[in-house]
Amino acid sequence: MTALDLSSPVAVVGTGTMGQGIAQVALVAGHPVRLYDTLPGRAGEAADAIGARLDRLVEKERLSDADRDAARARLLPAEDLPELADCALVVEAVLERLDVKQDLFRALEGIVADDCLLATNTSSLSVTAIGGALRNPGRFVGLHFFNPAPLLPLVEVVSGFATDVSSATRAYETARAWGKTPVACADTPGFIVNRIARPFYAEAFAVHEAQVADPATIDAVLRESGGFRMGAFELTDLIGQDVNESVTQSVWQSFFQDVRFTPSLAQRRLVESGRLGRKTGHGWYDHGEGAERPEPDTADKRQPPAYVVAEGDMGPASELLELIREAGIPVRDESDDDQGACLLLPSGGRLVLADGQTAVEYRDFVYFDLALDYRTAGRIALSASQDTSPQVLAEAIGLFQALGKRVSVIGDVPGMIVARTVARIIDLAHDAVAKGVATEEDIDTAMRLGVNYPLGPFEWSRRLGRSWAYVLLDDLHRRDPSGRYAPSLALYRHAHASDSREGTS
Repeated sequence: MTALDLSSPVAVVGTGTMGQGIAQVALVAGHPVRLYDTLPGRAGEAADAIGARLDRLVEKERLSDADRDAARARLLPAEDLPELADCALVVEAVLERLDVKQDLFRALEGIVADDCLLATNTSSLSVTAIGGALRNPGRFVGLHFFNPAPLLPLVEVVSGFATDVSSATRAYETARAWGKTPVACADTPGFIVNRIARPFYAEAFAVHEAQVADPATIDAVLRESGGFRMGAFELTDLIGQDVNESVTQSVWQSFFQDVRFTPSLAQRRLVESGRLGRKTGHGWYDHGEGAERPEPDTADKRQPPAYVVAEGDMGPASELLELIREAGIPVRDESDDDQGACLLLPSGGRLVLADGQTAVEYRDFVYFDLALDYRTAGRIALSASQDTSPQVLAEAIGLFQALGKRVSVIGDVPGMIVARTVARIIDLAHDAVAKGVATEEDIDTAMRLGVNYPLGPFEWSRRLGRSWAYVLLDDLHRRDPSGRYAPSLALYRHAHASDSREGTS
């Protein structure tokens, strides 16, 4: 099954920001496009707005005058649904209400030809449930674009329970012909991106609720150590706290209140107070005119240790040994399997990569967080207990400062910030593959393109090692037996499988 022919008209129902964006994508690709909205005059206004955006593309030399004029000639507002009768594809981008979408597609089914592909751009509703209202749900598919649709490349092509393979394939190939990067997935709550991205927000909020770090510090660690483009607090302020919480609530309810997707009470209070983020001038941060952005907690300058002793295999943090040597600090190598992998400091303290345990369990342990790349990371988070020797903590701070890093000291929280977030993302990704939601490749693509993650979950998994995420989450689960951190069966199997029998992600 191939993509729709460019001569085939495409209709977009709903002319808000997303509807206009989808229409522009189809139009620039070369299709005749029909715009329809239930509100009189809205389709014409949307056509004018799209025309203005085409003008800006010409000004930026991304579109020629001739192509702009041809596109405008192919764009037609429709006053009534029957004007969409000859369309080969109808994409809906209306109100996120099941009854509204079902009524629309019932009406369309009596108007368009039997081979017309029907698609919803829903981000939170079940594609299966919407299509269940149709006489022929086999031709119904989800085409989930990301906002702004003309700029963001990802499109989730969602197959409902009754969607024909041929319909999903045609939708997939059409999205690719439009210059997008499609990924195929089954109809599951949140699809790929909104399902697997939940821990990015949830774990940041949980660390904040535990009173061990403030939003500015957590965001800084996620950006400067984890390599994420934005932290969870600033990103949800941009998205809108109400919008982000609504997606979380939808996924949680759709999974029968699975504890792994539990919403944040702190975010609920933010929404209840009307502090929805940038659009209201206040969210986690104050966005009012002249408001100063709070600075992340950063440790004062400390002296580096005279030397460190490397014990065991540092695993994902092995690169630190080279950086320490380059900083002129001697590294002594010793093997001590009983103590595990750590850096022994002159004061007798141990510096350990976050592993899901807490510093209070051990004498003079200081944990350091996971980094995407320890060489390029601008900040490292450290975690210590109230019983940790001040001298040990000072040496740990001084060590990372000698490597050119800013240091944030947070409270004694298992898994810290980046490590627990990445581990949970990896776990949900393995669980999704095991349940047939999508392939490893499509999940990695979706998370990199849909939410700008520095690595896809399976890319992280291959880099960190087969058992890393499982061990960390298992340790976390022992300290928080609510089930939130219980590793999935899929991750258990992956962690215990030999590399000769499975892939190495």
